[in-house]
Amino acid sequence: MLNIFSINTMKSCRVMKAVCVSEFGGPEVLRLQSDVPVPTPGRRQVLIRVRACGVNPVETYIRAGTYARRPPLPYTPGSDVSGEVQEVGEEVTSFKAGERVFTTATLSGGYAELCVAEEASVFRLPAGLSPEQGAALGVPYCTAYRALVTRAHAKAGETVLIHGASGGVGVAAVQLGRALGLRVLGTAGTRGGLDLVLQQGAHQVFNHREEDYTRKILEATGGAGVDVVLEMLANLNLGADLQMLRQGGRVAVVGSRGSVEINPRDTMAKESSILGVALASATPEEREECMAALSTGMEEGWLRPSVGRCYPLKMAAQAHQDLMEGPGACGKTVLTM
Repeated sequence: MLNIFSINTMKSCRVMKAVCVSEFGGPEVLRLQSDVPVPTPGRRQVLIRVRACGVNPVETYIRAGTYARRPPLPYTPGSDVSGEVQEVGEEVTSFKAGERVFTTATLSGGYAELCVAEEASVFRLPAGLSPEQGAALGVPYCTAYRALVTRAHAKAGETVLIHGASGGVGVAAVQLGRALGLRVLGTAGTRGGLDLVLQQGAHQVFNHREEDYTRKILEATGGAGVDVVLEMLANLNLGADLQMLRQGGRVAVVGSRGSVEINPRDTMAKESSILGVALASATPEEREECMAALSTGMEEGWLRPSVGRCYPLKMAAQAHQDLMEGPGACGKTVLTM
């Protein structure tokens, strides 16, 4: 995302509603403004009429000022939008006005009525997916693919534990894991979350709020352990993850909200690995590979985002608060316009 005032504005000085962040802090710094200039697409850019925008945990870290990358102020959050093409730049050849699309990144921010994205970050939204589902595609599915395939090199027949499987990335990883031929184990913290993970295709689910859930996971693998762990909250679970791995196992760290102490010996005997996952580090070739796989999933029907709570744009602050402080995820959180 870029500073909202660094994008060219239309000569007609049209304005729109958008959520703006003028200082880093709590959810209350997300303020809806009704006089934000509508951005003008550059030569290889697309202006999109936003119908829905996904809310990702990383956006709460950026807003709070605790993330490694801080955008210049003021800015508008949001990378995963779906909607219709409003206007295209003069060199855009892939899209035309009126087409339904979704994005994997934006330039001007997606918590807005309109936004600008590079042509390379815009994709057609299949007719069978709703705008809300389209807004749940970008970061969650690209992160799940990068974690499972690019970083952990998961192979058919292996067992994967998705630690926190009921959120956006978790649901994406469950669906992708099944498509890859993995045995999928998932955890969640609520009854609704556990049911959702099973509905999405997990072979077994476990309540990570139960004290002995790690024992149950090991028992489910016959004591052998799992090959891969996708970890959404490493500051709480990394130590236990390492103990649940089998020989040569890998932990792919997707999220963490603080530091953690581990025993390095837990990695030595099993020659296990801890792998960081950062979607921003993907090369153009890796992004192309990922989107090819996801496009196939949409065509074949196994890729179907699960949408959780939807909030109107004016309730972006509440959406951030609920995402981080709620009892547990149950599908993707989305803003609607």
